[in-house]
Amino acid sequence: MPTELLYREDAYAREVSARVVAATPEGVVLERTNFYARAGGQPGDAGVLRWAGSDCAITEAVKGPDDTVLHLPAPGAALPDVGTEVTALLDWDRRHRFMRLHTSMHLLCSLIPGAGVTGGQIAVEKARLDFDLPEPPTKEALTAALNALVAADHAISETWITEAELDANPGLVRTLSVQPPRGSGRIRLVRIGDPAAPVDLQPCGGTHVRSTGEIGRVEVTKIENKGKANRRVTLVLAGE
Repeated sequence: MPTELLYREDAYAREVSARVVAATPEGVVLERTNFYARAGGQPGDAGVLRWAGSDCAITEAVKGPDDTVLHLPAPGAALPDVGTEVTALLDWDRRHRFMRLHTSMHLLCSLIPGAGVTGGQIAVEKARLDFDLPEPPTKEALTAALNALVAADHAISETWITEAELDANPGLVRTLSVQPPRGSGRIRLVRIGDPAAPVDLQPCGGTHVRSTGEIGRVEVTKIENKGKANRRVTLVLAGE
């Protein structure tokens, strides 16, 4: 049975209750979870599963078979029995950094229109996007433009479209290396700004903040040449 992904409806759910479906040293499966499973360059969440008299540290959540989420237990951690009701608690500081960085990457995409994204990665201390772009803007120009978008405090929302609607609008997909997951019949779009004239609109399954003002000041620290027309742009949360 697929794991219900609660973070898609509420990325701010720091703790939820859920029933254990399976539990082995290779991973704990819950009927539902607030833990994001590693995908699309965003790391999986870490945290704790807690139940009466015990707890299990989770090092990361990853995708499991049949659309489940595996919560990877720390070595030697106690495992809950199948059927146990547990409380799943996120390492919130870590998750919130990922949300801020991920949303910053969407803003960065909006500043380099028309260039395909050839790769991307989020870490606790920084994030990067690779663009199919021979001549990128300067890091100073990008930093200034990013912080203007942050200061404007644009709202962030989501909507769903059918796979057929996405096929009719292929320009929505910016990533050349990773395509939106298909098979369920619908695609999640993340929108930044006014629906009538969004700052950014593209398919994404990750977690994001509610508005750009929550990101805080960002800085583009490096632009690297990674090939004939491949430029890697690295950004950080400034002063953190």
